[in-house]
Amino acid sequence: MRRFSILLCGLVMLAAQASAQDPSAKPDPEYGAFIDAGYLLDFNHPENRLFRSRGTAWHVDYPYLNMAAAYFRKKPTDASRWGVELTAQAGKDVEIFGFSATAPNLGGYRFLRHLGPTNVSYLVPAGKGLTVQGGIFSSLIGYDSLYGKDNLSYTRPWGADFTPYLMLGVDASYPLNERVTVTAFAVNGYWHLANANSRASFGGQLAYKPTSHTTVKQTMLFGPHQENTATEFWRVLSDSIVEWKRDRATVAFEYQYSSEKVDTFGRPRALWMSAQMPLHYNLRGPWSVTVRPEVAWDRDGRWTLARQTVKAVTSTLEYRLPYRKTSTILRLEHRWDDSRGPDGGFFRGAGGRLVPSQHLLILGLIAAFESPVRP
Repeated sequence: MRRFSILLCGLVMLAAQASAQDPSAKPDPEYGAFIDAGYLLDFNHPENRLFRSRGTAWHVDYPYLNMAAAYFRKKPTDASRWGVELTAQAGKDVEIFGFSATAPNLGGYRFLRHLGPTNVSYLVPAGKGLTVQGGIFSSLIGYDSLYGKDNLSYTRPWGADFTPYLMLGVDASYPLNERVTVTAFAVNGYWHLANANSRASFGGQLAYKPTSHTTVKQTMLFGPHQENTATEFWRVLSDSIVEWKRDRATVAFEYQYSSEKVDTFGRPRALWMSAQMPLHYNLRGPWSVTVRPEVAWDRDGRWTLARQTVKAVTSTLEYRLPYRKTSTILRLEHRWDDSRGPDGGFFRGAGGRLVPSQHLLILGLIAAFESPVRP
């Protein structure tokens, strides 16, 4: 942990020095902060106030500060090839996300969980430009962000909570042409705050834009998530995303498949699959609506710790008020989740009793400041 902190500080100082020494540098830094508070009214009214099997927005029947963060970032450019990103964060969501239910925590996790994307990058003057970055960076897996302000709905889908939001390691991306970008990465593991073993995990992404309104991404992740690092026990994850986006409408589809052979008696193979299809439309001015049907299947309970199939439909009404360098987002959301299977269900009432379904009525408030303002 100490070595990582020293290395990160050194790289940041080097980036700043390189930028200062380059007379042609034209940095375009961004800085900002936001708070994300929510109230999830659970009509099951569980005594423990927990949204079972969740990693974000996981408390109900009481208002909570789910996330607060401040950040600074500068992207690398031809004029200033070093880039840097620093993010500090706190809130209820940092208590669970990024950890593994089946592996020990990474050393220094109490500090690291308060870091969002925190990395340095460099634009290599080769061909069309190879961008290399190292540190903690936003995951290449998943359609949804850890931060609710960047998503279409307030609560995240099941597939997002059980795949990485952040990665710890290095990656390199290269645009083959205007439509195709390839990225390769090496990270410390499936969850960036877990220490399952001393081996790295590897992956890659192909991003393709067949039209100006359509994006297709295919991402693969391979690596051990158990103490036994033999290749036969490696976890594999495939994440496929298609997005169609216009000025007022967005339609996306995401499908995930993950599998690993478990190093236990009988060596069973565990499976995870999930799919979602968010539909977003801007009604007029600051008002927009989103509907997101989804399904997730944890056949062996390896990801959610419950053998279950979950179906969910989330409906969101959003009001967004920009003012100068600030933006206020209000979201009113209804969510229905249904969990079936040997270990399925959601908490209801006292005693940890489980029932197959639940309804949530959610009020989310996000206040953000950013400079400079982006169009």
